Amino acid sequence: MLQRLRWQIAIPFVLLILGMIVGYGLLSGRFPLTTGSYLLIGIFGALAATGLAYLVSERITHSVKELTSLTRDLRKDQADLWAAFESFTELEELALAIKVAHDQLNLQVEDLESERSQLAAILFEMSDGVIIVDGKGNVQLINPAVRSFFEINEERLLGKSLIETFRHHQLVEIWQRCFETGQSQVVVLDFVARKLYLQCVATPLGNTQPQNILLLLTDLTRLRHLETIRQDFIHNISHELRTPLASLKALTETLLEGAMEDPPAARKFLQSMETEVDALSLMVSELLELSRIESGRVPLKLQPSSPCELLTKVVERLSLQSERAGLTLATHCDPEITPILADPSRMEQVLVNLLHNAIKFTPEGGRIDLFASQEGEAVLFSIQDTGAGIPASDLNRIFERFYKTDRARRSGGTGLGLAISRHLVEAHGGKIWAESVEGQGSTFFFTVPTTQ
Repeated sequence: MLQRLRWQIAIPFVLLILGMIVGYGLLSGRFPLTTGSYLLIGIFGALAATGLAYLVSERITHSVKELTSLTRDLRKDQADLWAAFESFTELEELALAIKVAHDQLNLQVEDLESERSQLAAILFEMSDGVIIVDGKGNVQLINPAVRSFFEINEERLLGKSLIETFRHHQLVEIWQRCFETGQSQVVVLDFVARKLYLQCVATPLGNTQPQNILLLLTDLTRLRHLETIRQDFIHNISHELRTPLASLKALTETLLEGAMEDPPAARKFLQSMETEVDALSLMVSELLELSRIESGRVPLKLQPSSPCELLTKVVERLSLQSERAGLTLATHCDPEITPILADPSRMEQVLVNLLHNAIKFTPEGGRIDLFASQEGEAVLFSIQDTGAGIPASDLNRIFERFYKTDRARRSGGTGLGLAISRHLVEAHGGKIWAESVEGQGSTFFFTVPTTQ
């Protein structure tokens, strides 16, 4: 191309010079030159014109060649590159146009790279899973949430078929329905063994043919768990309210049917009604307390507290009750034990709940021991009784709200005390559990961090 450009510049230039020389010689008549002289002048003029044309064309073609070389590397934003462009005075407008195009291209590339980085960051940080499947059913894109849900590696996914990669018939079916109908589809994927529930929304992407499909996966496991808790709560509270309300209704009907005429009987019925109302009031009070604790609306007034003093206060508080039950109470605590960082009133509430249960389920003549011992950076509290014990099947559930063993149901109570204790201990950064052998007593443990 450059060689052709040289000739296109040189030939007209030479012809112009020759024409001017010959024309001038023929018309002037002032110089009596021979034919040979004209020929020499023509040759000399042609050579001069050719040389001048070559220099001009070389200058221009060199600039074009340099521009061509530089524009091949437009992506590089180098100062020396643009300094070179500024030197092309013969092609100043072309160089300026190329520089403007370069700047615009760079801005567009930067915008695209910024958007790409933002999209990648969003996909990486999303808690929802994202899968893009092409029209052939092959996986084109996933994010880390998908790998977590399905416990698989990204290398195993990309480029392979959806059914081969995930082996989940519901996922494949929703993709097929969306692909065939061109409409969004929704389904809940059940992973029963892992207790995992994912909502999958399949949506067509753009107007590509064959059409790509976006699969958006949202973890519903916690919502399902909360829904189960809500249903259990409604069931339990209905059951717990039914008994005292039925008792109150029966007592009221008995009084209305004539028991009021018998003062001793009426008094007995009224006392029973008072007992049922007290039980209902206690249940409502403990429910409100548990709700406040679970929602974090009960502030803890943390301060250094002596484990030994806490045990002593609790024993003194329930000593009369234990004496009436014919039980022996004893505390075991090293006076030099490290103080715990706790809300004393809340820790006392936990200990009272546990000791009260021990007194309730330990037969007359039994013994209850309270311990506090150093366990690393925490203090381990334990309450050991010689009661009837707890069945192994109930040990993992006794800290649930309203849960009662068969023996606990017969002895009354709201079934909320241990749930409250668990939340209070966990709010202090500790943990609580129980060990028991049926017929040989039970031991309840909980830990609380120390001040160190």
